[in-house]
Amino acid sequence: MTTVDDAARPDTTAPAGEAPVMIAVEDLHVTFRTARGAVEAVRGVSFTVAAGERVAIVGESGSGKSVTARTLVGLAGPRATVRAGRLEIDGRDARGFTERDWQRVRGRTAGLVLQDALVSLDPLRRVGDEVGEALRTHRLVPGRLVDERVEELLTEVHVPEPARRARQYPHQLSGGLRQRALIASAIAGRPKLLIADEPTTALDVTVQAAILGLLAERRDTLLLISHDLAVVAAIADRVLVMRDGRIVESGPTAQILGAPRHAYTRVLRDAVPSAASRGRRLAPPGGPLPVAAHRSGEPVVTIKDLTKRYGGHTAVADVSLDVHAGEIVGLVGESGSGKTTVAQLLFGTVAPDAGTVEFERRPWSGVPERRRRPYRRRMQFVSQDPLNSFDPRYPVGRIIAEALPGRGARRREVLALLDRVGLGEEHADRHPRQLSGGQRQRVAIARAVAPRPSLIICDEPVSALDVSVQAQVLDLLAELRAQDGTAYLFISHDLGVVHHLADRVLVLHEGRVVEAGPVGDVFHHPRHDYTKALVAALPTSVTGGTAP
Repeated sequence: MTTVDDAARPDTTAPAGEAPVMIAVEDLHVTFRTARGAVEAVRGVSFTVAAGERVAIVGESGSGKSVTARTLVGLAGPRATVRAGRLEIDGRDARGFTERDWQRVRGRTAGLVLQDALVSLDPLRRVGDEVGEALRTHRLVPGRLVDERVEELLTEVHVPEPARRARQYPHQLSGGLRQRALIASAIAGRPKLLIADEPTTALDVTVQAAILGLLAERRDTLLLISHDLAVVAAIADRVLVMRDGRIVESGPTAQILGAPRHAYTRVLRDAVPSAASRGRRLAPPGGPLPVAAHRSGEPVVTIKDLTKRYGGHTAVADVSLDVHAGEIVGLVGESGSGKTTVAQLLFGTVAPDAGTVEFERRPWSGVPERRRRPYRRRMQFVSQDPLNSFDPRYPVGRIIAEALPGRGARRREVLALLDRVGLGEEHADRHPRQLSGGQRQRVAIARAVAPRPSLIICDEPVSALDVSVQAQVLDLLAELRAQDGTAYLFISHDLGVVHHLADRVLVLHEGRVVEAGPVGDVFHHPRHDYTKALVAALPTSVTGGTAP
C-alpha cells in the first residue's frame, strides 16, 4: 500500500524510456505566511512528468494540488516560501529562478489554463489582445502578423467566427468560448508543457466534452489538476492523489481508479454519483439510503405551459411539469436551456408571459406577493452559491433562526437543525465567510428545511463542490426527503448526479422540454437527439462506461 511516507520519495510510477523529463520534483515544500502563523500547503511532494505524458493530480480543495501546479510556473504567491531538493522545468533548475526567469518560462515553456476564464481574462482587454500577448512578449511573429496568428489560434481551439470573437470582450463570450480562448492564450507561445487547473469544473457536459477533446487532441505534455475523476479517466495516463499536501498514492490511471490501494482514493472513487450508486450513500461509511416516503396523489406544485420572453428571445416556451410529495424531479440541460428561468418562474421572482403555476392547489403565478406571503415558507430555494443569499452581518445561528416560524430566540431549534445537517454547535456563532463551501451549503439546507417546506428548489446546489463534499450533501438531501416527505426540483447539468438522486427527469433544450420520464428510461434509452447528444458527451466513468 502507498502511504503518506511515500510522498517524500521520487515518484516511481513514471514510465521508463527515452522521453526527456519535463518536470522533476523532489521533496517540495510550500509554506504560506498568514496572520495565524505559517501554513504548510505542500509537504514533501515528489514526482516526474515525461515529455508527451498526461498526468493528473487529484484531491479535494485544500489538498495542495493547485499550489503545486502554480509553483511549477512561479506563481505560488508573495507570501509563499518554496523549498525543494529538486525542482526542474524542462531540464532547468528552477530553485534559483528570478521573476524574469519565470516570465521566460510562462507562455514559452509552460502554458497555464485556469478554471475561471472570466477571472483569468482581463475584462478590459479584447480577447484578441489577450491571446496575442504571448506572441508579442516572446516576439514569436512580426507585429503585423499578430492578428492573423490570433485568428489561427482561435480556429485551432474551435472558436467559431474567430475574427469577430477576437474583437469581443470576455463577458461577451459564453463560458465554453471563454475557456477555449484561455486555452488559445496558453498555447500561443507553443509551450512544451500545458498545466490545466480544473479547466472543466462547472461547465456543461457538452462544453466539457469539447474542452476535453481539445486537450486530448493536442500532443503537449499535460499536467491536469482536477477533482473530477471521470474527467481524469478520460484523459490522463497517470494519476497522483493528494491529501493534506502529500501524495498518498500514484500510478497508472486504470489501476488508481479501478483498484485503488489507499483508503482515501477509494473514498474519492466511491463518492462519484452515477446510475450504479442509486440507492446507496456516497459518503463513508456507505450503505443503503433510507427509503423515501410514498408519493401522494396530488402534486405539490403544477406548472402548465409556462412561457417567458426577454425582448425577442424566448427563454422558456410551453414548459409543463408537476412534482409530488416525496419526489425528486431532475431538470437538466446546457447553460441557456432555460433551467434557472424555470426555477425563477416557479419561485415567483419572475412573472411568466403565459402559463400558470399552482402551489399546494393554490394559484401561485399572477397573484400579488401579499397573497403568496403566508405560504412562502412552504417553498424554499437552495442555490449553487449560498454565500450571496446570506446576510454577511449575521452569524449562522441568526441566518437559520430567521427561517423558523414564529419569533423569539430559538437556540435549541437552531442547534437541532445544525446537528441534522452534520454541523456542530460551534458553527452557530460563526459568520458565513468563516465556513468552507460545503459547510455553507449545509447551512443553506438547514435554513431551507427549518420551516418544514413541502418543496425545495435546488439550482445547481453541488456543482462547485468537491466530490466528497458533494457526496455528503447529496446523502443529506436524500435523507431529508425520506424523513420529511419533502419534494425537490433538482436543477443540474451533471447527469450523473441527477441519475443518482432523481426519480424523474425533464430535459430542456432552448427553453422547451424535449424529453421527460423516469430517470433510468431517459438516460439509458434516450429518444430525442439532444438527449442522446448529452449522454454521448459524458466522460467515461471511473469504473468504465458512461457516467449515468
